Amino acid sequence: MRIAFFGSDAIAVPALNYLRWAEGVELVGVVSQPDRPAGRGRHLHTNAVSAWAIAHGIPLLQPEKPGAEEEAWLRGHRVDIALVMAYGHILRRALLDSVPRGMWNLHASLLPTYRGASPVETVLASGEKETGVTLMGMVEQMDAGSVAGMERVPILSTDTGPILRNRLAEACVPLLQRHLRVLVDGTIKLHAQDEAKASYTRKLTKADGQADFTLSAVELERRLRAWQPWPGMSVEHHGQVLKMGAAMVVAESAEGVPGTILRANENGVDVATGMNVLRIQMLQRPGGRMLPVAEFLRGYHFEIGECLPSRPQRPLVSPKPFPRAAFF
Repeated sequence: MRIAFFGSDAIAVPALNYLRWAEGVELVGVVSQPDRPAGRGRHLHTNAVSAWAIAHGIPLLQPEKPGAEEEAWLRGHRVDIALVMAYGHILRRALLDSVPRGMWNLHASLLPTYRGASPVETVLASGEKETGVTLMGMVEQMDAGSVAGMERVPILSTDTGPILRNRLAEACVPLLQRHLRVLVDGTIKLHAQDEAKASYTRKLTKADGQADFTLSAVELERRLRAWQPWPGMSVEHHGQVLKMGAAMVVAESAEGVPGTILRANENGVDVATGMNVLRIQMLQRPGGRMLPVAEFLRGYHFEIGECLPSRPQRPLVSPKPFPRAAFF
């Protein structure tokens, strides 16, 4: 079976590794986002999928926006089926129809919940105990296609965004092992999603990393783990942006308004929240290293009773799609 793969994020690499060596599969080409400026120097950066294709000698297409040229390429190379994961574009009907056995999306949630741009981080921040990868047929509506299969993945209390993302990436392999052949021969059994249970995530922004102490300590600790490495979580103190590296929940009633510093010692910086206390255990100053609080406090002072500012946060999940500006 001749397969094309659309993707732009490292989460897709285990699936690509499987396709490269799977019996009876020819990976005809990879379609990915163009190289983009990144980092302080704004040098062009090649994403993980493009780098994988180049390293393995797989033909690579990097259109600014896929259109008629890519449709012709798929037809001209007699692609049987196309797989898509974290590509970064909504694909239009003409492109979807250019592959005989269809285009199929690997989405990192248990659909119909957590559709959209940030399912991995948002499911972790939301406190779910389980997530997974869904293989679905692609339609023009966001993540709304019929489901071919799922691979479930537990969420652990110590998971960070990168750890959970790696586990979901690996979960794509058994999902493809079970379903790829029947996708190509047309015998797959599909199940429609229940639209009444659908929920949507949005694209995260730098502002999401600014701590809102009116949230509960549990919510803040989950977000701190989920937002690693970006956007991270930080707080402003006397004009400096301090980045948090680790925290824990202290189950005690918080005295004072959310954001009030209750204690600052070798155990951590205890801050009042909307419910219970958040104990910040690692901090980083601008230009410095991330340090355990015991070491950080040797050169930094917090005044007990002062109040750290909070930035109100937008909802992470909605029963309807977020405006397009929230995704791109």
